[in-house]
Formats: sequence, structure tokens, C-alpha cells
Amino acid sequence: MRTVTFRQLRVFVEVARHLSFVRAAEALHLTPPAVTMQVKELESAIELPLFDRQGRKVSLTTAGEYFLVYAKRLLATLKDADDAMARFRKLETGQLTVGLVSTAKYFVPRLLVKFREEHPGVEIRLQVTANREQLVTLMVNGEVDLAIMGRPPRELATRAEPFAAHPHVFVAPPGHPILRSGHPPVAALAGYPLIAREGASGTRALMERFFADHRVEPRIAMEMPSNETIKQAVMAGMGLSFLSLHTLGLELQAGMIELVHVEDTPVMRMWNVVHLSSRVLSPAAEAFRYFILEEGETYLAEHDRPWMSNLTPKPAARPTEPD
Repeated sequence: MRTVTFRQLRVFVEVARHLSFVRAAEALHLTPPAVTMQVKELESAIELPLFDRQGRKVSLTTAGEYFLVYAKRLLATLKDADDAMARFRKLETGQLTVGLVSTAKYFVPRLLVKFREEHPGVEIRLQVTANREQLVTLMVNGEVDLAIMGRPPRELATRAEPFAAHPHVFVAPPGHPILRSGHPPVAALAGYPLIAREGASGTRALMERFFADHRVEPRIAMEMPSNETIKQAVMAGMGLSFLSLHTLGLELQAGMIELVHVEDTPVMRMWNVVHLSSRVLSPAAEAFRYFILEEGETYLAEHDRPWMSNLTPKPAARPTEPD
């Protein structure tokens, strides 16, 4: 183990991420033979095979699965040390990894473009996850510097700072009968099939809290793990849905989806920028944190204004978060 290098660990983690030597080589800007050599040297150093190779199919061995946990910890610790030293140098350079729940991908890239214009020395990497649960895992493993999410994880010691309102609404295909009701009560939704996000998503948790607060049992017709797939299903007439307003701009503008003005909607959450309390942020991460806190609210307010003006706000203007 004394001859193991951090370079070998980085290559190993990347191969484990993609389960492909070729894709790992592309991500690392190396040749496939160079990646293969690094992995072979690592396996020789620890005297155990880390991958099973059957033709082009690659999988982790049991030893590889265990070693991956430690490799990620070592690389995360090295990055923490590098970030700490960068703070002493006061440099806004280096790599910044931002983790996002899938809903945030509709606005964060535009903000990152503006951030990069102000901080050209920062190399930015996005990690978009399907849901909140996956993003929490990335945070635990030290694979992201900052996370953009709705509901901060209570199971971790984190610093979570709200930066903008996050409205959620019910939607229907044009011509749906419920649209003739004007401002239907929540109970009216029980008569129609709903297409819902999967159980691990923050959107699903918020929807369930909303129905529970109104003592209404929703009729869940199907679950889908993707906002885009849900929107297509709604447009096809398969049912109603509950989605973030930030995901709906193009469809609302084109008239392919319509808002259902259900009582007590929109349901408001808050967007948060989150990081582990134990993590020392690099100057680049600190710069982005300040940027998102200063610019995020203004950008999203401009994004939401055309649609929010047509919605009836909740009587309590105070944003809420599900437990």
C-alpha cells in the first residue's frame, strides 16, 4: 500500500464511476492504455484484483467495492487540504463541483455562465442527480463542494442557506375538465389520476405533505423519476401532475401545459445552497456561494414573474418545508 499514488486512486475512482476504461480515459483526458496501466499498478500494490473484466464488460470485485469507499475518502481529504491551502493563498482558481437535484438544472447552468464570466479561473463541474437522496449520498462521500437543493438533509450536519423561493403548482393538459372549475378546491383533485415523482424526490415529499395538510387522498396513477417524462405524460393526457414551476417555462409559453389554479397554491419551498459543516470551502466555492446568495433570487424572480402573476398565492406568504 505504500506505493499507492493519488493519481492511481483518481483513475480507479473514475473507472469505477463509469465501469469503462475508455470512458474513464475520456473523462481524465488520458489514453485507455494509460488508464489500464494505472489500474494494474494499483492492483499490484494492494495485491488484489479490483475489477472483473469480461470482454468489454467491467465490474467491481468485492475487494474493489470496499476499496472504492476508502479511495473516495482519501481523495476527499486531499481536496479538503488543497482547499484549505487555497484559502491561505486567497486564490479563486481550481475546480468547483456543484451538485444539483434534477429540478435545479433548469436554472443553475445559466447562473453558472454569469459566475464563470466573473471568475474565469474556476473550472466548474456539475453533478446532476435524479433526486435528493442521490445528492445527499454525493455530499456524504465528499464528491461535491456545494449542493443546490430544496429540502436540506436533517440527517447530516450541514450549513444550508436559502436564496430564492421555489413555487410548485398543479398542471393539466389543455382542455382538461378541471380547468373549467376556475379555482378548484384541493378535494377536486381526488377525482383525477395524478402522475407523481418517485418517493425519494423532494417534489413528491412536498406533494404528500400538501395533500395530508388538506386531508385529501390523491389518486396516484403512476410514478416517474423524470420531470421531462412527467411533462410529456401530462401533455399526452395521461393525468394531472404536481411540479416545480421552474421546470415548466417552455411548455407554459407554448400552451402545451396549463396551470391548475388549485386553492392554496402555489406551494412554496425555498432553494438552498448547502455544504457539509465540517467541510472547509475553497475560495472558488466561497465565491460561488456568495454569488448564488446574491444573484439567485433576482434571476428566479424574473424567471417566475410571467406565471406567478396569474396564480392565486397561498394565504400564508411564509415559505414552508416538509419535514
